Amino acid sequence: MVINLALRFILEICALVSLGYWGFHLDMGYIFKILIGISSPLLMAIIWGTFVSPKAPIPVRGIKRVLLEIIIFGFATLALCSAGHPFLAMFFAVLVVFNMLFLRIWEQ
Repeated sequence: MVINLALRFILEICALVSLGYWGFHLDMGYIFKILIGISSPLLMAIIWGTFVSPKAPIPVRGIKRVLLEIIIFGFATLALCSAGHPFLAMFFAVLVVFNMLFLRIWEQ
C-alpha cells in the first residue's frame, strides 16, 4: 500500500515534468516556450496544492476530486503525446488509471 502512495507522488512529479517538457518543446518563439514551459507546471502545482493535496486549503472530495485528477493527469498525458511521445503517454495513463483504482480500493 505504501508503494501505491509512492507511485502517486512519482506520477504527480511526472505530470509536472511532462507539462514543462511540452511547453519547452512547442514550435514557437523562445519567449513563448519559456513562458509556457514554466507556467503550465506551475499552474498545475497551484491547482493540485489548492484542491487535491492532502493538506489542501480548499479540499475537493468525491466525484469532483476524481474528475479534477482525471483532468490534470489527462492534460499531462496529452502534453506527452503532443510532445511526440505517444508510447510514454500511454504508459503514463495506464499507470495513473491503476494508481487511482488502487487508491480507491485501499481507501488511501
